Amino acid sequence: MKTPLERARDLEQLIRDHADEADRERRLPAVVAQAIAEQGLYRIGAPIDYSGEEADPRTQIETIEALASFDGSAGWNLMIGMENFGLIAPGCDSCKHMIEDPMVIMSSSTAAVGKAEKEADGYRVNGRWQFVSGCQNSTVFGATVILHEDGEPVSPNVYAMVAAPDFQIIDTWDVSGMRGSGSHDVVVEDVWVPANQIVAPIGGTKSSQPLLRFPLGARLAYNKVAVALGIARAGLDMFVDLAEGKIPRFQSKSLRERAAAQRAISEAEIKVRSARAFTLEQVEEFWEAAKAGAHITSRQRAIFQLACSDAVRACCEAVDLVAEAAGTTANFNASPLERIARDIRVVRQHATVASHHIDDAGRVLLGLDARGLMLKGL
Repeated sequence: MKTPLERARDLEQLIRDHADEADRERRLPAVVAQAIAEQGLYRIGAPIDYSGEEADPRTQIETIEALASFDGSAGWNLMIGMENFGLIAPGCDSCKHMIEDPMVIMSSSTAAVGKAEKEADGYRVNGRWQFVSGCQNSTVFGATVILHEDGEPVSPNVYAMVAAPDFQIIDTWDVSGMRGSGSHDVVVEDVWVPANQIVAPIGGTKSSQPLLRFPLGARLAYNKVAVALGIARAGLDMFVDLAEGKIPRFQSKSLRERAAAQRAISEAEIKVRSARAFTLEQVEEFWEAAKAGAHITSRQRAIFQLACSDAVRACCEAVDLVAEAAGTTANFNASPLERIARDIRVVRQHATVASHHIDDAGRVLLGLDARGLMLKGL
């Protein structure tokens, strides 16, 4: 059987052929989402019992990175799908029938928390969730809720698994970057779900599986880095192609012969390759600890977060370097660099890898308590 990376590479032409459609329609085309599902890529980090492969973190990163280099939005959709199946599916033993078909695609969001009121032997669910990437292609939605009885909360966050058509998509993803991710709002209004469709939150399933012992915050962060690495690699490669043929206005030599272009690609390569190496070094260290069941210290988690947040920042800076060196070419919609520059900024803004976590990591390295979500809350 082919590796996940090989199967991802097999989708290159299909994804490239539909990238403009994804950007225009603000969603991943169904044919692409179905092809990803057919290749089993959404589930490579899921338990084997759920048509998964329990692939190690490096394999996950390299697979996402490949798809993101073909199209950032396709890489983002894969990344989110892998997180959904890798982190939610392990708690779905009581409703396994909902996701056991390998072609089922699951969407979810932690950007809001709904309400599930006890009713008979189930719950009445209501809520609205933002940033539900890939929701148009999903048939199951994991709604983050708090259980209530007689109007009073009786649980921490859990998931209510809601099947289509019992959730509605609200067209809200009117953005410039990562348009094809289709990260619209989802509404569940007055829908009753049986108790067996209430499952553990992400990180709440006890398991001997090493992937589920990997620190949750770190796992959420490294997959975002994978998207940034893929987009940045595409940007650098496209700049090299451009520099070979472009003759700048009022010049007689090609762009690649200009010192500014040579400096830009050199510095960009340093940033991307250094960021990738640092991230993978930390991932391998944590993976060995997870397999051994070893304790991971606050200092180790801080350094891991540094690696991830800095990697995304470095990828953005690398794309900025080559986009600037490309001149006005990078501003035209017909230029791949234009979309790449838009898409990669969205990764940098994500809550799990935003630059402000670098400051919080510095607090931990200096012996102070963490304040932010990634180092304190997860």
